[in-house]
Amino acid sequence: MKSKSFQINRRRFLKTTAAITAATGVPGWFIEQDLAQAASPKPPGPNDRPGVALVGCGGQGRGDCNTSRRFGEVIAVCDVDRSHADSAAQQFTSGDKRPKVYTDFRPLMEREDVHIIINGTPDHWHTLINMLAVRTGKDVYSEKPLTLCIDEGKRLVLAVRENKRILQVGSQQRSDRNFRLACELVRNGRIGKLQHMIVGLPTGPNSGPFQPIPIPESMNWDYYLGQAPWTDYVGSVEIKKGSDGVETRSYRPWNSHNDFRWWYCFSGGQMTDWGAHHNDIAQWGNGTERSGPVEIHGKSLSEMKPGGFTAAATYRVDLKYGNGVTMTIVDESTVTDRNVVGEGKSTPNGVQFLGSEGWIYVARGSIKSSLPDLITTPLPDDRAVKLYNSSDHMRNFFECVRSRKDPICDVEIGHRSISVAHLGVISVRMNQPLKWNPDQEVFTGANGAEANKWLVREQRKPYDYSFIA
Repeated sequence: MKSKSFQINRRRFLKTTAAITAATGVPGWFIEQDLAQAASPKPPGPNDRPGVALVGCGGQGRGDCNTSRRFGEVIAVCDVDRSHADSAAQQFTSGDKRPKVYTDFRPLMEREDVHIIINGTPDHWHTLINMLAVRTGKDVYSEKPLTLCIDEGKRLVLAVRENKRILQVGSQQRSDRNFRLACELVRNGRIGKLQHMIVGLPTGPNSGPFQPIPIPESMNWDYYLGQAPWTDYVGSVEIKKGSDGVETRSYRPWNSHNDFRWWYCFSGGQMTDWGAHHNDIAQWGNGTERSGPVEIHGKSLSEMKPGGFTAAATYRVDLKYGNGVTMTIVDESTVTDRNVVGEGKSTPNGVQFLGSEGWIYVARGSIKSSLPDLITTPLPDDRAVKLYNSSDHMRNFFECVRSRKDPICDVEIGHRSISVAHLGVISVRMNQPLKWNPDQEVFTGANGAEANKWLVREQRKPYDYSFIA
């Protein structure tokens, strides 16, 4: 006879499973396996809370840092915009303990009481900050996309491994049950042989032209630009006339903070922004998360406005892997002839896996298939492929800081995932089909020499690698 305690715990277990299924669409069998396998980590003691420093105090960085407070103490914040740094310090003040404010990340790295760096800066600053962090003995939670170019990724992988540090890339979809379920089903042959993948990304903005506007007193614009070529601080101007006839001007910046990602000098548009998430899932489902495609053919589908954003807004990139699987990356407004969702009107944000015996589509908060049984029928416990199990991306990072084991999205995986996006951007900008050797990470073929020049970005001095020497 089962004890009353067992019956109550089982009842709670089933209620938890039913609630998660209702909220996420993940089948009960997968959740039960998850909960049964989940180990209860030893709660950290009061003296087991590492010192955390946030570099890059925008919305995403502050969100990551706030999540990290479950596991560590925020003792420093840094931003080249002093107003952002001050606001973050106020947010993370606890009692009489206020984080120290920095506007240069280098002195911060010298502090022995800082153990963790949360890197929430724009893309073009990720690598220099991450490299100095691991050289000075810090572990890093870095926002995606991990790098600005492929050469940076190769350097960063080497630096992390040589210094024996933990780096988690903020591709949090790997810690989402929907995405892991989709990838496990695909990897275990649930849709037959995987044939094609479709990655749907948001359509980027195509605005402009913009005009130079005054730089805020709180911002060090030269430092913000960093390695990027010098450019004006630009935006739009709104002029209002009051009842007294006096005109007032207000300025809306368009090439800093949240809007840096629409400029090629700082980023790669949605191709690298959302692409860092969904290409990562496609690579995971294809079993190529430590490799990459062998052929790439990309093109921009619209002209960008002169004087405006410079990262492609609409695009299509076709890729082929060495295992024969093909993939198409498009913005949501572009429809492919192989879409299984979107009703022929769009390519929804997410990843479509097409196999010889069915298909699976996964997005945030949603998983669908050609037949319900593809998802609802449990995979055997002794299945061939069981993927890394994490249901909490930040917790996984801090657990790995303690165990010194690789996190679910380690530096190589993050590098390879964003490399897919970088390859797409290069092909789009060259407007040429390219061949890629994922083992040597170089372009080959007739136009390989020219394409290899795009693997590196020229760094404006003094913000090159000597800046962190």
